[in-house]
Amino acid sequence: MFDRHKRLRLAGDWVRVERSGFGPFVTREVLRRVDGTAVVWESRRHRKRRTGPTGSTWWAPTAVGWWIGVLFAVGSFCFALGAFPPYPDTVGAVVDNVTYFVGSIFFTSAAFLQYYQVVWADGGPDVSHLGQVFRHLLRPRTERIDWWAASVQFVGTLFFNVSTGHALTAMQVGASTLNHHVWRPDALGSICFLVASWLCWAEVSNGAWSWRPRSLSWWIALLNLIGSIAFGISAIASKVEPSGSLRNQALTNLGTFVGAVCFLVGGVLLLPERTEGDGVEPELAAAAYQPVGQQDVPARGE
Repeated sequence: MFDRHKRLRLAGDWVRVERSGFGPFVTREVLRRVDGTAVVWESRRHRKRRTGPTGSTWWAPTAVGWWIGVLFAVGSFCFALGAFPPYPDTVGAVVDNVTYFVGSIFFTSAAFLQYYQVVWADGGPDVSHLGQVFRHLLRPRTERIDWWAASVQFVGTLFFNVSTGHALTAMQVGASTLNHHVWRPDALGSICFLVASWLCWAEVSNGAWSWRPRSLSWWIALLNLIGSIAFGISAIASKVEPSGSLRNQALTNLGTFVGAVCFLVGGVLLLPERTEGDGVEPELAAAAYQPVGQQDVPARGE
């Protein structure tokens, strides 16, 4: 029988003991084999450690997870630098806007790799067949909370691209044009980040709330959620008034700076998260599950 999340099925000698998650999404399962061997499967850990750690914690350029952390950290650093008051005062508005735009490109690159990691969490087609690869990338996985989180965040980074890109050429236009081309996509991007961060939090928490301060994943999700709230506050404060000034310049800079620092720390923590643990549980989980569509093995425990 297929699992409720429709992505994996149990191998024949495993039974399901416990299942939890958020809403309709399954994020954690406890499994046991007939010989008593037990394993805890978690969707985030399955995704992050599916192939085991590659390279060292701080230098692993062949690992997708390493690039996700590095790119998010660099993009966050650019946003934090752009919002730090002495910087725009020193380099000028044009260079400051370029800094934001470059940061948004790093964000988008990281978000795309994060989406790629999600859709390949259970394997995929031969990469030599590009048509199959594109179909695999574009196929909706609406039963998975991590697919929703990665998709929404990727869209949010595209809104940031539009906002920061327009800011490069919209310096001398009126308030209405600035709000339409710069503020609106920034606000929409902030909303996307808030939704994606909440979904990520719910995945790590296996529900609406948890207290797991010893977990790196928990801290990453919490930092991203706080950062997204700060970005949202910044977006509210940055709407342009008819006079041409921002609603609250100080709060705009503070919200952006705090949000960027949270994502910067979260991006750095992605690196040790990728290599933590001994890899035993992911290996057991790989033995316990088979992706849907592979060899037809009857499941038990339903």
